[in-house]
Formats: sequence, C-alpha cells, structure tokens
Amino acid sequence: MKPVSREGYKFRQDICVPCYQTNRNADMRPAAVMDLAQEIAYWAAMELGFGYDTLHVHHIAWVLSRLHIHFEKPLRWRDGIRLYTWHKGGSGLFYLRDFELMGPDGALAASATSSWVVIDERTRRFVRPEDLPATLALDYEVDHAIEEPSPKVVFPKGTEPEAAGEHIVTYSDIDIVGHTNNARYVVWAMDCLPLEVALAPMKDLYINFNKETTAGEAVQLFRLRDGNAWYVEGRVDGKSCFVVKMEY
Repeated sequence: MKPVSREGYKFRQDICVPCYQTNRNADMRPAAVMDLAQEIAYWAAMELGFGYDTLHVHHIAWVLSRLHIHFEKPLRWRDGIRLYTWHKGGSGLFYLRDFELMGPDGALAASATSSWVVIDERTRRFVRPEDLPATLALDYEVDHAIEEPSPKVVFPKGTEPEAAGEHIVTYSDIDIVGHTNNARYVVWAMDCLPLEVALAPMKDLYINFNKETTAGEAVQLFRLRDGNAWYVEGRVDGKSCFVVKMEY
C-alpha cells in the first residue's frame, strides 16, 4: 500500500504522531518533522518518476542542501496530522520542494521550503540539470508554502562561537545514501542547547548542509547565541559541514 495519495500536483500523507517522535513535554521534535518530510518527498518523487530507485539506476541521488521550517504551533503526541508536499521547479543547481503540515484541527502547524541537489553516487560531485537523464521528467507546479528559498546560514559577523563538544559519526547517523542523514544534524545541534531552550517551542529552523559526513568522522561542534536565535556549526578538519540557525 502506498502511504501517500495525490491531490492534483500535491501529495498527502496522514499520520498520527507517535511517542518516539516527541520530547519530554510530549511535543513533536523538530527533527521528527524533517524525518516525515524526507519520507513523503521520497514517495512523491517516486510517483513523479524521479525517485530514489529511478535515480539509483543512473548512479545518482537526491541530497538535501538547504531547509527552512516555520512553526506556527506545536504538535503533540497522538495528534492526527496531515502532511503535504509538492515539487516547484528548479533554480540553478537547486530543485525546490515545499511542505505544509496541518494539525488535528486542520489549521496550518508548520510550513517549509527545501533546496535539493543531485549528486553522482560514485564521485560525490554535483550533477548539473542539463546532465540529468532525459527520462527524468521533472514536472512541477509553482506554489509556495514559503516563497523565499531557504537562505544561506552563517554566524553573524563579528561574533566568536564557543566550542560545544564533538560528535563521532556512527551507525545511527548513516542513511541509505551512505552519509549522515539530514535530520541527525538537527539532533546534534539541539543537543548543544541548554535543555530549557531545546524544550521551548521553536519558531524557525534554518539549516545548510555544506559537506557530507560519513561513519567514523569526528565532527567538532560550535555554538553561538544571538538574541532569541541559536547557531550551531559542525566542522571536520576545520571545514564547515553544516550550519543551523534556530529561532525561539
């Protein structure tokens, strides 16, 4: 049975929030929203003819590059929720996909926009749109959950982040592409925050994935508070792997 249904150019999935996707307050974790988003994106792309299996034949794969999630209100354990996604075309090397998450009352609980790239699984290099197989018909509809594409995230100028520990990439971090799954970076980032901050309702989450990490690598973590925003960056050998901005 397919877990998604199609409504015009959008794809829909109905979910009941399980306990393992919530925090101590029974609120749904931000990383759980990312888990759900990547799963429905997988199914939607497959239905449109450019999913994982189709790309894998050509030794290429989708990789998330940037993401912005805006949270309207918390979702909670046992809430019945409805998630929508749709592909909305390309911009340079990026392919854009948006999401909307509806709460049990049918009102908007979160909206998101994401930017994806295609990589060669063998070389790990970007594949330009003109070099994609002609069989991949990237149908799309221009509609916006968030109109502005997810922006570049950097530490504010003139600031100096503090060391926030180290994470060794292990079994639980790695996905089917062979690198750290995108949602795991948000888990690492939120583990760098004071507990009372991490448990508070988040307003906006921005993340850039700058360089993949793989099993055994040691990721040095750095954090910075700027007003109501917290930044966390991960580096390997001094090079940025990801930067996340969390606004509360």
